Amino acid sequence: MNGVKNGSSVDSSKWRVNETPQDCGLVPSIAVSLWLGWNGIVLCLVLYAIILANSLHRTVIFGLMTLSLLLPPDFPGKAGHKLGDWIMLKAEQYFGLKTIIEDEEGLLKYSEEKAIIYAFSPHDMLPFGVFAFNPILNRVPGGSTMHCLMTSAIFNIPFLKHVYTWVKAKPVDKKTFMGRLHKNKSFTFCPGGVQEVILLDPQKPDDLVLFLQNRKGFIKLALSTGSPIVPVFGFNLDGTFG
Repeated sequence: MNGVKNGSSVDSSKWRVNETPQDCGLVPSIAVSLWLGWNGIVLCLVLYAIILANSLHRTVIFGLMTLSLLLPPDFPGKAGHKLGDWIMLKAEQYFGLKTIIEDEEGLLKYSEEKAIIYAFSPHDMLPFGVFAFNPILNRVPGGSTMHCLMTSAIFNIPFLKHVYTWVKAKPVDKKTFMGRLHKNKSFTFCPGGVQEVILLDPQKPDDLVLFLQNRKGFIKLALSTGSPIVPVFGFNLDGTFG
């Protein structure tokens, strides 16, 4: 077979398919918990400090949280980023990551000249699917400076701000967005954002929510710098933890 479907100009023989066998063992599970588990850990710590903790425990918990907020996001520097790389490599195994690139040659060409904007959908409850763009995994053209841009709220939460910085995330504000475009540094983000989470209906778990019609600002920014936009779709995110 030549990979070309009848009546279609799509030549799948040129696709780059990269699939990692799934491994939900102890070590990958610990790594993913160190990454995504902090959402629940911070909430539990706050509830414990308010409801059950004695004065000493409460002081220690809130003191550490305050210290985290005061420290720079990439603290403690290289050690944190090495931990982030390890987490991403183990997450690749835990989720059994599979990526398909239809035109790698074209992406490589553009990545040498301009920053590529990878517009990832859907957001789902947690947009963890964007970890596929982490440069340590070498899945997508974009270079060693590839980052994921996400809601600035993450970087105002103690502990989470460090972990997400270690795994190559930055705030999705206009300053960061334009700064990367002008420096020709590729990145990914979810155009639908948190709005897609708000529109999720628990009574319709099989529905796929995309909020894109009113999210055209990033297109104007891309046009202003001549940067290409590459649409990306993530499959099976809803059942990843099942």
